[in-house]
Amino acid sequence: MTEAPQTKDAPAAMADASFAEIAQRRRGRIRRYFFKHPRAMDAVVVLCYVLLALPTIVTSIVEGKWLVVALLLMIAGVLVFRRRFPLQVVAAVAILEVAATILNPWGSNVSAGLWFALYAVAVSRPRIMALGVFGSASIPLSLLYLFMWTSPSTAGALQDVPENFHLINNIATAVTIMLSNLLATGIGISVRQRREHEAEIAAWAARTTQLGKVTERNRIAREMHDVVAHSLTVMISLSDGAAVVVQKDPDRAREVLSELSRTGRAALADMRRVLGVLRDDSGRPAPLAPLESGHNLGKLLDGFRTAGLPLHYAHTGPALPADPALQLTVYRIVQESLTNVLRYGRALSRVDVQVARDGDLVTIDVLDDGRGTREGGGESVGSLGTGQGIAGMRERAGIYAGIVTAGPGNRGGWAVHAELRWNGDKGES
Repeated sequence: MTEAPQTKDAPAAMADASFAEIAQRRRGRIRRYFFKHPRAMDAVVVLCYVLLALPTIVTSIVEGKWLVVALLLMIAGVLVFRRRFPLQVVAAVAILEVAATILNPWGSNVSAGLWFALYAVAVSRPRIMALGVFGSASIPLSLLYLFMWTSPSTAGALQDVPENFHLINNIATAVTIMLSNLLATGIGISVRQRREHEAEIAAWAARTTQLGKVTERNRIAREMHDVVAHSLTVMISLSDGAAVVVQKDPDRAREVLSELSRTGRAALADMRRVLGVLRDDSGRPAPLAPLESGHNLGKLLDGFRTAGLPLHYAHTGPALPADPALQLTVYRIVQESLTNVLRYGRALSRVDVQVARDGDLVTIDVLDDGRGTREGGGESVGSLGTGQGIAGMRERAGIYAGIVTAGPGNRGGWAVHAELRWNGDKGES
């Protein structure tokens, strides 16, 4: 009887790829380069600003306005530090932009420095702060143009213009400054939100991975408990029995010792299977399929009978579904229940195991008429258990929306009742 995996394993390439690697591939070659080389991106930003301000720089040199050239170059230099000091850079650029505009009102660099500075603030600071900095940095320059009494037309040959042309032109320029700065801020906010989203997905992926590891550790611990607790209990009982009958009935002793050997070999094989998930000496990926029991229910019951339990087994209703996972769940619940009977029961005269199927409901009942302590049963005197066995049965039953109850039976022994619901006939998972 084996427990087959219910889901397919992810491809190895995808399983090994971290979220960071996936995000890197999505960025593209150019973006990946600048993401890994932020200084190169700073140089590109400075170069872009210099290109935007180049007409103003050239005309200022021709007109001898060297202070304007110095201010523009200072803005370009300040932008290099926008990553480390975004707020200070915005303040410096806003002041320098106003000063350069007063000296050369209609240059090609108008508000260009603020675009890059405001973007840096929006990427590195919360949205409310970014919008506040946008307003504080944009309003002075916009007001300067709004109340400016000159326009490009005064320097040209066109004299036949409407009386309010200057006002309309200034208003349009002020609005353009506000909108362009708002656009730069909005782009920065969008980039920040995307990065935060990627960080949330990465954190979710890390939590999911950790949860998967914890789940796998719990599964391994549960399997180890089932293997070790059952096998050692049976082997101890068999060895004690062999020591008693070896002189009186050698044939019976050989049968018991044979069962002892078989139980030990089966336990060793199961432990290798479980530990193979943690380490594979061959270097190949360890199999992720659930543990194979290597037994069927009949052999399990025969082993307990050989160990000395007066077992009576009954099955009612249709046969169990051909679902290895469900069959192993039934197997493990019966195994754990009988292991507890063998470990703790005293003065046993009868142990009943009943498996019944009624449609999609599978019930398991294990009852004995002995006396003694039980794992997790509330009696502490002489108890060797930790309660993990019953907890493990409940975890297994929970996979099939089932329950497990354990407590004193009606005839003075111990009773375990389990219910499992299998929906395979309905095509449900």
